[in-house]
Amino acid sequence: MTKRETLSSEGAPGAIGPYSQAVRAGEFIYVSGQIPINAATGEVISGGIVHQTEAVLKAAAAILEDAGSGLEKAVKVTVYMTDLGSFGEMNEVYARFFPKDPPARAAVQVAALPKGVAIEIDVTALG
Repeated sequence: MTKRETLSSEGAPGAIGPYSQAVRAGEFIYVSGQIPINAATGEVISGGIVHQTEAVLKAAAAILEDAGSGLEKAVKVTVYMTDLGSFGEMNEVYARFFPKDPPARAAVQVAALPKGVAIEIDVTALG
């Protein structure tokens, strides 16, 4: 039987519902969708898609690093955006976080996201 372990990091916003920041199952770490929330204050990060994308990827990176992994070990990423018209700006930020051998990725437009944010990203990585 595969071992299952819940993970958390103070470098990312705490869960705002009945879910874990991440779960390690076997050799994989599944990071829940991260939204642009300041981990210290719980407030939504403003400043548009560039700042929100940076915040989300930094939170995902913190969770993975605290689990002994990192974005460089990501194998699949899903990006949820409320406006794919901002895809180019998001993609420029995203490319800085995955400069070499980027993971597989899907990007989808959704009607709405929690707290009215513009972006949410989940990550699956090797542990």
